[in-house]
Amino acid sequence: MIAAALLLLVPADVVHVHDGAALRKALASARAGTTIYLAPGTYAGDVYVTGLKGAPGRPIVLAAAGPRTQPTILRGGTEGLHLSEVEHVEVRDLVIEGASGNGLNVDDGGRRDRPSRHVLLRGITVRDVGPHGNCDGIKLSGLVDFRIEGCTVERWGSGGSAIDMVGCHRGTIERCTIRGRPRGGEYDEPSTGVQAKGGSSAIAVRRSRFEEAGARAVQIGGSTDLSAFRPPLGAPPHAEARDVRVEGNEFLGGEVPVAFVGADRSVFRFNTIHAPRKWAVRILQETRESGFVPCRGGSFTDNVVVFRKGAWTEGGVNVGPDTASGTFTFARNVWFCLDDPERTGELVRLPVTETDGVLGRDPLLRDADGGDLRLGPDSPAQGAGFEALPR
Repeated sequence: MIAAALLLLVPADVVHVHDGAALRKALASARAGTTIYLAPGTYAGDVYVTGLKGAPGRPIVLAAAGPRTQPTILRGGTEGLHLSEVEHVEVRDLVIEGASGNGLNVDDGGRRDRPSRHVLLRGITVRDVGPHGNCDGIKLSGLVDFRIEGCTVERWGSGGSAIDMVGCHRGTIERCTIRGRPRGGEYDEPSTGVQAKGGSSAIAVRRSRFEEAGARAVQIGGSTDLSAFRPPLGAPPHAEARDVRVEGNEFLGGEVPVAFVGADRSVFRFNTIHAPRKWAVRILQETRESGFVPCRGGSFTDNVVVFRKGAWTEGGVNVGPDTASGTFTFARNVWFCLDDPERTGELVRLPVTETDGVLGRDPLLRDADGGDLRLGPDSPAQGAGFEALPR
C-alpha cells in the first residue's frame, strides 16, 4: 500500500532510465512536459533523436539524475548526442566525451527554412572530441531562440570549434568555459573557440572564459558554403554574421581573441585580454561572392588588452583585403605592453583613430599568471574589462 501511494506521487511525465536501451525508448516516446532523468554512469554515444516537440512552458527535458560528483557520461561514438528538428527541448548536466566527430549536435535536419527552436543547453561538459580535423564540441545548425548556459567545452578537434553556429539566430552563450589544447607554437589549423557564421544573427557571447581557445577564440563570421546559409540566401546584402555581441569575457592566450570575418555591425566590448600570441583583433573577408558586404561596422570598445612585445604583430590588428576597416570604431580601450610599457603607444597600430584610449598604464590585474584577470583595487582601468560589463 505504501509503495503504491508513493508511485502516485511521481508524475507520469517523469521517466528514470539506467541504460542506453531505456534512454532511446524514453526519447522515442517523449511528449511535451516529459522529463527524462539519466542515472549516474556511462552510456554509449551515438544517441540520435529527431522530432522532439515540447511546448511553451512544457519542454522535453533530458537531464542527469545525480550530482556532479556522480556524473552521467555519454562516451564515444561518432557523435555523443544528436538532436534534429526539435522544439522546446532542454539538456542539462550531462558529460559528453570521446566522440570521433562532434560531441553534441543540434540541427534542423537540413530543412533550412524550418529551424529547430527554443533549445536550452545548461551545465553540460563536452570534452576530448576529434581530436583531429573539423570536429566541434557543440555544433548548431539552423537553430533559433536558444541559450547555452554554464557549459564547459574542452579539447575539441584541431580544425573545429568549441561551439560552432551555422545559420543560428537569437541565441545567447553565457557563463561558459572554453578550454583548448595548450600549444607551444602557432596553430596549424583554423581552430576556433566560438564561431557564428552562415548568416547567423543576434547572437550574444557573454561572461565566459576562453583559455588557449585556438587560432581565433571568437570568430564573428567565417567562410560558409552558400548552400548552407540559414535561412537560404534571398536578396542582398548578405553577411556571414550580423549583430553579434561579444561582451564581458576573459581571454587567456590563443592567437587572437576575436576575428571579424565578413561580419556586419558586430560588437566586442568590456572584455579582458591577456597575452595573445599575435593580435588583439583581426578584420578579414573570406566570402567574396556577389551580394556580400565587406566586413564593416564593427566596434572594439572598453576592453583591457595586456600583451607582450615578442608575441605582438602588425600593431595588434590584422586587416585583410576587401574589408571596410575604416568603418570600425575603437574607443576607451586600455592597452598595456608588459615587457616594454613605455613603447605601448607605438606598438599599438589601429586602422582608425581611437577615441579616449589609454596607452601604457598598467591595469594591475590581480594575478594574471595565475589566471585571475580581475582588476586590483587601485587599477587605472576601472570601467573597462570584463567586470565592467553593465548589468
